Amino acid sequence: MTDIKLVVFDMAGTTVNENNLVYKTVQKVINQEGFSISLDEVLQHGAGKEKHKAITDVLTACTTDIDIATIADKAFGNFKITLETAYDEAQISTFDGMQGFFDTLRKHDIKIVLNTGYDSKTANKLLEKLNWKVGNQIDALITSDDVVNGRPNPDMIQMAMARFGITDPAQVLKAGDSEIDIMEGKNSGCAITVGVLSGAQNREQLQVANPDYILNNVMEIESILFQ
Repeated sequence: MTDIKLVVFDMAGTTVNENNLVYKTVQKVINQEGFSISLDEVLQHGAGKEKHKAITDVLTACTTDIDIATIADKAFGNFKITLETAYDEAQISTFDGMQGFFDTLRKHDIKIVLNTGYDSKTANKLLEKLNWKVGNQIDALITSDDVVNGRPNPDMIQMAMARFGITDPAQVLKAGDSEIDIMEGKNSGCAITVGVLSGAQNREQLQVANPDYILNNVMEIESILFQ
């Protein structure tokens, strides 16, 4: 068994099955501004990022518009409203086997933190829909609202470590469904970084960040930790 004391998992596409609804919403609000951006382009350039930055980066990479900041501000304002409605109406679930996996981690005294490029309001709405509670299914939730610098900066993982008195990143595993998640883990010095194929990006896209493992889903981490 490894000496992992803390796991930091992304939400959408990693622990929360929402069928890329957030990125479909990013695509929708951008295209409402007169563009024809594909979902693949959104996933390539925006996956895992704080959502204003995701919109900005998609516009920068995929358009020739010179007033990106103004368009991004407008699209992000529409995004927050549109996503809240979409999540109210959508069927949101976790992936099969997630609760048992969480139970196994906690039996081994491994802390479970969810982190996300969502703001606090959106992230907590997802927890409510799943009936997940801090102190029960998970030990902490850290959102883009809680830090100055979002992914791929290490701020959220460092906050998670500080919350549980962990000073050595060699005791931390980071997993997510985007290149940005893996970069965040590496920038934090995590002992293990894992990309999962259950969400935004494919194997080729995840491999760009050179994770230690690429797995079908986050539950397969159990075989790594408890060999």
